[in-house]
Amino acid sequence: MDMTTHDVTLVVLDMAGTTVADDGLVELAFAAAARSQGVETGSPEHAAMLAHVRATMGESKISVFRHLFGEEDRAQGANLVFEAAYEGLVDQGRCEALPGAAEAIAELRGQGRKVALTTGFSRTTQDRILDALGWRDVADLTLCPADAGRGRPYPDLALTALLRTRTDSVRQVAVAGDTGYDMLTGVRAGAAVVAGVLTGAHDEARLRTDGATHVLASVAELPALLAALPAAR
Repeated sequence: MDMTTHDVTLVVLDMAGTTVADDGLVELAFAAAARSQGVETGSPEHAAMLAHVRATMGESKISVFRHLFGEEDRAQGANLVFEAAYEGLVDQGRCEALPGAAEAIAELRGQGRKVALTTGFSRTTQDRILDALGWRDVADLTLCPADAGRGRPYPDLALTALLRTRTDSVRQVAVAGDTGYDMLTGVRAGAAVVAGVLTGAHDEARLRTDGATHVLASVAELPALLAALPAAR
């Protein structure tokens, strides 16, 4: 029997911008990372780098720093400062779930679907966010790029979630996120549903261009979308 979208049994959800409010934290942490490499906030060089950060939201952060700073030592140094700055902001209480996100995850699991939370952050930063939200047990699985091999826009995160949850087919997977890189991950993984949400970095045009099958106001709309998809034929 061919799998159709009704057979979705695994939902792969992004964190920052999709289920977790970003509220400019990535850009604040990036500013600290850039300063550590001699790039001052407000300079033309910083502006150009920030434009790249915004365009590549969702990508593994160390990959972004390798592109921006070239040398591995500088990239690793910037990444360490970024993580420390971001975690400091989380510790200050600057991290909260997007409205309806926790409820949507609970509803998806209540529908009998497994949920994986994915990120472009390191495992330590991801865990800091999960702890701040009290989300250690909110999903069936949490993954960062180091767990999968490569981060977005590669398919590794979605495919690792499929393998670890013993999902039978890529056509049983839905991927949801707020960036074009999330959409590319879903498309490249062969997901049946690639849903963009408008609560984060990229607009509908970017999400559609990179392969969104659906665009939603927020992740809160995802359970109803999956429940309403056509039955298997």
